[in-house]
Amino acid sequence: MQAVPSESAALATYPAEVRQQLFQYVLQLADTSLILGHRLSEWCGHGPILEQDLAMANIALDLLGETRSLYQYAAELEGLGRTEDDLAYLRAAVEYRNPLLVEQPNGDFAHTIVRQFLFDNFHYPFLQQLKSSPDERLAGIAEKAVKEAAYHLKWSSEWIIRLGDGTPESRQRVEKAIASLWRYAAELTTPTTAEKALQAACIIPDYATLQPAMAAHLAHVLEEATLPTPPASTFALAGGKQGRHSEHLGYILTELQYVQRAYPGLTW
Repeated sequence: MQAVPSESAALATYPAEVRQQLFQYVLQLADTSLILGHRLSEWCGHGPILEQDLAMANIALDLLGETRSLYQYAAELEGLGRTEDDLAYLRAAVEYRNPLLVEQPNGDFAHTIVRQFLFDNFHYPFLQQLKSSPDERLAGIAEKAVKEAAYHLKWSSEWIIRLGDGTPESRQRVEKAIASLWRYAAELTTPTTAEKALQAACIIPDYATLQPAMAAHLAHVLEEATLPTPPASTFALAGGKQGRHSEHLGYILTELQYVQRAYPGLTW
Protein backbone atom coordinates (compact mmCIF):
# COMPACT_ATOMS: atom_id res chain seq x y z
CA MET A 1 0.00 0.00 0.00
CA GLN A 2 1.45 3.36 -1.04
CA ALA A 3 2.08 5.79 1.80
CA VAL A 4 0.17 9.07 1.75
CA PRO A 5 2.65 11.97 1.54
CA SER A 6 2.75 14.31 4.49
CA GLU A 7 1.48 17.86 4.13
CA SER A 8 5.05 19.23 4.10
CA ALA A 9 6.07 16.72 1.43
CA ALA A 10 3.08 17.64 -0.71
CA LEU A 11 3.90 21.33 -0.46
CA ALA A 12 7.52 20.67 -1.39
CA THR A 13 6.40 19.43 -4.82
CA TYR A 14 5.41 22.97 -5.84
CA PRO A 15 8.05 25.24 -7.41
CA ALA A 16 8.66 28.37 -5.34
CA GLU A 17 6.81 30.60 -7.81
CA VAL A 18 3.72 28.38 -7.92
CA ARG A 19 3.74 28.06 -4.15
CA GLN A 20 3.77 31.84 -3.79
CA GLN A 21 0.94 32.21 -6.30
CA LEU A 22 -1.05 29.56 -4.47
CA PHE A 23 -0.43 31.31 -1.15
CA GLN A 24 -1.78 34.58 -2.54
CA TYR A 25 -4.80 32.80 -3.94
CA VAL A 26 -5.69 30.79 -0.83
CA LEU A 27 -5.29 33.96 1.22
CA GLN A 28 -7.71 35.70 -1.13
CA LEU A 29 -10.29 32.96 -0.66
CA ALA A 30 -9.88 33.07 3.11
CA ASP A 31 -10.17 36.86 3.25
CA THR A 32 -13.34 36.72 1.16
CA SER A 33 -15.09 34.22 3.41
CA LEU A 34 -13.90 35.99 6.57
CA ILE A 35 -15.15 39.43 5.59
CA LEU A 36 -18.50 38.20 4.25
CA GLY A 37 -18.98 36.04 7.32
CA HIS A 38 -18.27 39.03 9.56
CA ARG A 39 -20.77 41.16 7.65
CA LEU A 40 -23.46 38.51 8.11
CA SER A 41 -22.64 38.18 11.80
CA GLU A 42 -23.55 41.84 12.22
CA TRP A 43 -27.17 40.79 11.68
CA CYS A 44 -27.15 38.55 14.75
CA GLY A 45 -30.02 39.73 16.94
CA HIS A 46 -31.22 42.19 14.28
CA GLY A 47 -32.84 39.93 11.68
CA PRO A 48 -36.36 40.65 10.44
CA ILE A 49 -37.64 37.42 12.00
CA LEU A 50 -35.97 34.89 14.31
CA GLU A 51 -35.73 32.16 11.67
CA GLN A 52 -33.81 34.38 9.25
CA ASP A 53 -31.68 35.80 12.05
CA LEU A 54 -30.55 32.24 12.77
CA ALA A 55 -30.14 31.45 9.06
CA MET A 56 -27.72 34.35 8.56
CA ALA A 57 -25.80 33.40 11.70
CA ASN A 58 -25.47 29.82 10.44
CA ILE A 59 -24.25 30.96 7.03
CA ALA A 60 -21.69 33.19 8.77
CA LEU A 61 -20.48 30.18 10.78
CA ASP A 62 -20.22 28.07 7.61
CA LEU A 63 -18.06 30.76 6.02
CA LEU A 64 -15.93 31.00 9.15
CA GLY A 65 -15.28 27.27 9.05
CA GLU A 66 -14.17 27.57 5.43
CA THR A 67 -12.04 30.57 6.42
CA ARG A 68 -10.16 28.63 9.08
CA SER A 69 -9.28 25.77 6.75
CA LEU A 70 -8.05 28.21 4.11
CA TYR A 71 -5.96 30.31 6.51
CA GLN A 72 -4.37 27.17 7.92
CA TYR A 73 -3.37 26.09 4.42
CA ALA A 74 -2.18 29.60 3.55
CA ALA A 75 0.05 29.64 6.64
CA GLU A 76 1.63 26.35 5.58
CA LEU A 77 2.17 27.59 2.04
CA GLU A 78 3.82 30.76 3.31
CA GLY A 79 6.12 28.78 5.63
CA LEU A 80 7.03 31.73 7.86
CA GLY A 81 5.56 30.42 11.09
CA ARG A 82 2.44 32.56 11.01
CA THR A 83 -0.82 31.03 12.21
CA GLU A 84 -4.41 31.36 11.01
CA ASP A 85 -4.97 33.96 13.75
CA ASP A 86 -1.96 35.99 12.59
CA LEU A 87 -3.30 36.06 9.04
CA ALA A 88 -6.83 36.98 10.12
CA TYR A 89 -6.08 39.54 12.82
CA LEU A 90 -2.62 41.00 12.29
CA ARG A 91 -2.63 42.37 8.75
CA ALA A 92 -3.43 45.87 7.50
CA ALA A 93 -6.37 46.58 5.20
CA VAL A 94 -4.11 46.92 2.12
CA GLU A 95 -2.92 43.34 2.68
CA TYR A 96 -6.41 41.88 2.39
CA ARG A 97 -7.40 40.45 -0.97
CA ASN A 98 -11.18 40.04 -0.75
CA PRO A 99 -13.30 41.40 -3.62
CA LEU A 100 -15.09 44.67 -2.95
CA LEU A 101 -18.55 43.09 -2.97
CA VAL A 102 -18.23 41.27 0.34
CA GLU A 103 -17.13 44.33 2.32
CA GLN A 104 -20.09 46.46 1.30
CA PRO A 105 -22.36 47.47 4.22
CA ASN A 106 -25.38 45.36 5.09
CA GLY A 107 -27.88 48.14 4.42
CA ASP A 108 -31.43 46.84 4.72
CA PHE A 109 -32.40 43.16 4.48
CA ALA A 110 -32.84 43.35 0.70
CA HIS A 111 -29.34 44.80 0.31
CA THR A 112 -27.83 41.96 2.34
CA ILE A 113 -29.78 39.36 0.35
CA VAL A 114 -28.63 40.74 -3.02
CA ARG A 115 -25.01 40.85 -1.85
CA GLN A 116 -25.27 37.26 -0.64
CA PHE A 117 -26.98 36.05 -3.81
CA LEU A 118 -24.37 37.59 -6.11
CA PHE A 119 -21.63 35.89 -4.09
CA ASP A 120 -23.45 32.55 -3.77
CA ASN A 121 -24.17 32.44 -7.52
CA PHE A 122 -20.41 32.44 -8.05
CA HIS A 123 -19.31 30.50 -4.97
CA TYR A 124 -21.37 27.33 -5.49
CA PRO A 125 -20.37 26.53 -9.12
CA PHE A 126 -16.81 27.55 -8.28
CA LEU A 127 -16.60 25.04 -5.42
CA GLN A 128 -18.19 22.39 -7.62
CA GLN A 129 -15.24 22.66 -9.98
CA LEU A 130 -12.60 23.21 -7.29
CA LYS A 131 -13.45 19.75 -5.92
CA SER A 132 -11.58 18.35 -8.92
CA SER A 133 -8.41 20.35 -8.30
CA PRO A 134 -5.18 18.34 -8.34
CA ASP A 135 -4.29 20.20 -5.15
CA GLU A 136 -5.68 17.79 -2.57
CA ARG A 137 -5.99 20.40 0.18
CA LEU A 138 -8.05 22.75 -1.98
CA ALA A 139 -10.14 19.88 -3.28
CA GLY A 140 -10.82 18.68 0.27
CA ILE A 141 -11.85 22.14 1.47
CA ALA A 142 -14.14 22.53 -1.54
CA GLU A 143 -15.67 19.08 -1.03
CA LYS A 144 -16.75 20.06 2.47
CA ALA A 145 -17.77 23.64 1.72
CA VAL A 146 -19.82 22.92 -1.43
CA LYS A 147 -22.54 21.19 0.58
CA GLU A 148 -22.99 24.32 2.66
CA ALA A 149 -22.72 26.59 -0.39
CA ALA A 150 -25.62 24.71 -2.03
CA TYR A 151 -27.84 25.69 0.90
CA HIS A 152 -26.56 29.28 0.84
CA LEU A 153 -27.47 29.65 -2.83
CA LYS A 154 -30.90 28.10 -2.30
CA TRP A 155 -31.57 30.44 0.64
CA SER A 156 -30.50 33.65 -1.07
CA SER A 157 -32.22 32.69 -4.36
CA GLU A 158 -35.53 32.08 -2.60
CA TRP A 159 -35.32 35.44 -0.87
CA ILE A 160 -34.60 37.27 -4.14
CA ILE A 161 -37.79 35.68 -5.52
CA ARG A 162 -39.85 36.54 -2.43
CA LEU A 163 -38.71 40.14 -2.38
CA GLY A 164 -38.97 40.71 -6.11
CA ASP A 165 -42.40 39.12 -6.47
CA GLY A 166 -43.66 40.37 -3.10
CA THR A 167 -45.00 43.73 -2.07
CA PRO A 168 -44.36 46.99 -3.97
CA GLU A 169 -41.99 48.05 -1.17
CA SER A 170 -40.00 44.81 -1.16
CA ARG A 171 -39.66 44.98 -4.94
CA GLN A 172 -38.49 48.58 -4.79
CA ARG A 173 -35.91 47.71 -2.15
CA VAL A 174 -34.48 44.70 -3.99
CA GLU A 175 -34.32 46.64 -7.28
CA LYS A 176 -32.44 49.41 -5.52
CA ALA A 177 -30.02 46.88 -4.01
CA ILE A 178 -29.33 45.24 -7.38
CA ALA A 179 -28.70 48.64 -8.96
CA SER A 180 -26.19 49.42 -6.20
CA LEU A 181 -24.35 46.08 -5.98
CA TRP A 182 -24.36 44.75 -9.55
CA ARG A 183 -21.29 46.82 -10.43
CA TYR A 184 -19.24 44.79 -7.90
CA ALA A 185 -20.21 41.35 -9.23
CA ALA A 186 -17.81 41.17 -12.17
CA GLU A 187 -14.74 41.26 -9.90
CA LEU A 188 -15.62 37.79 -8.63
CA THR A 189 -14.77 36.28 -12.03
CA THR A 190 -12.03 38.69 -13.08
CA PRO A 191 -8.76 36.81 -12.47
CA THR A 192 -5.69 38.35 -10.92
CA THR A 193 -2.19 37.57 -12.19
CA ALA A 194 -1.87 34.75 -9.64
CA GLU A 195 -5.27 33.35 -10.59
CA LYS A 196 -4.38 33.37 -14.29
CA ALA A 197 -1.18 31.46 -13.58
CA LEU A 198 -2.98 28.86 -11.45
CA GLN A 199 -5.71 28.52 -14.06
CA ALA A 200 -3.10 27.94 -16.74
CA ALA A 201 -1.58 25.23 -14.53
CA CYS A 202 -5.09 23.71 -14.12
CA ILE A 203 -4.86 23.99 -10.32
CA ILE A 204 -7.98 26.15 -10.04
CA PRO A 205 -11.05 26.50 -12.29
CA ASP A 206 -11.07 28.76 -15.32
CA TYR A 207 -13.73 31.32 -14.44
CA ALA A 208 -14.96 31.40 -18.02
CA THR A 209 -16.26 27.87 -17.53
CA LEU A 210 -18.41 29.04 -14.60
CA GLN A 211 -20.23 31.67 -16.63
CA PRO A 212 -22.90 29.44 -18.24
CA ALA A 213 -24.12 28.06 -14.91
CA MET A 214 -23.97 31.47 -13.27
CA ALA A 215 -25.86 33.18 -16.09
CA ALA A 216 -28.50 30.43 -16.26
CA HIS A 217 -29.23 30.52 -12.55
CA LEU A 218 -29.26 34.32 -12.45
CA ALA A 219 -31.75 34.42 -15.34
CA HIS A 220 -33.96 31.79 -13.71
CA VAL A 221 -34.09 33.56 -10.35
CA LEU A 222 -34.72 37.00 -11.83
CA GLU A 223 -37.49 35.60 -14.02
CA GLU A 224 -39.16 33.95 -11.02
CA ALA A 225 -38.78 37.22 -9.10
CA THR A 226 -40.21 39.20 -12.04
CA LEU A 227 -37.11 41.39 -11.93
CA PRO A 228 -35.28 42.79 -14.98
CA THR A 229 -31.81 41.57 -15.84
CA PRO A 230 -29.18 44.21 -14.94
CA PRO A 231 -27.59 45.78 -18.02
CA ALA A 232 -24.28 44.25 -19.07
CA SER A 233 -22.86 47.72 -19.72
CA THR A 234 -23.00 48.73 -16.05
CA PHE A 235 -19.67 50.20 -14.97
CA ALA A 236 -17.74 47.56 -12.99
CA LEU A 237 -15.83 48.37 -9.83
CA ALA A 238 -12.81 46.28 -8.81
CA GLY A 239 -9.51 46.46 -6.95
CA GLY A 240 -10.18 44.54 -3.76
CA LYS A 241 -8.24 41.52 -4.99
CA GLN A 242 -5.23 43.80 -5.41
CA GLY A 243 -5.61 45.36 -1.96
CA ARG A 244 -7.42 48.53 -3.12
CA HIS A 245 -10.45 48.60 -0.87
CA SER A 246 -13.35 50.85 -0.05
CA GLU A 247 -13.37 52.77 3.21
CA HIS A 248 -15.66 50.11 4.67
CA LEU A 249 -12.95 47.47 5.14
CA GLY A 250 -11.00 49.62 7.59
CA TYR A 251 -14.04 49.89 9.87
CA ILE A 252 -14.62 46.13 9.65
CA LEU A 253 -11.03 45.36 10.63
CA THR A 254 -11.06 47.86 13.50
CA GLU A 255 -13.87 45.87 15.09
CA LEU A 256 -12.72 42.43 13.98
CA GLN A 257 -9.11 42.82 15.13
CA TYR A 258 -9.61 44.86 18.30
CA VAL A 259 -9.28 42.12 20.93
CA GLN A 260 -6.25 40.47 19.30
CA ARG A 261 -4.42 43.77 18.94
CA ALA A 262 -5.38 45.01 22.41
CA TYR A 263 -4.28 41.73 24.05
CA PRO A 264 -1.58 40.28 21.76
CA GLY A 265 -1.20 36.53 21.84
CA LEU A 266 -4.09 36.00 24.23
CA THR A 267 -5.72 32.56 23.94
CA TRP A 268 -8.91 31.14 25.43
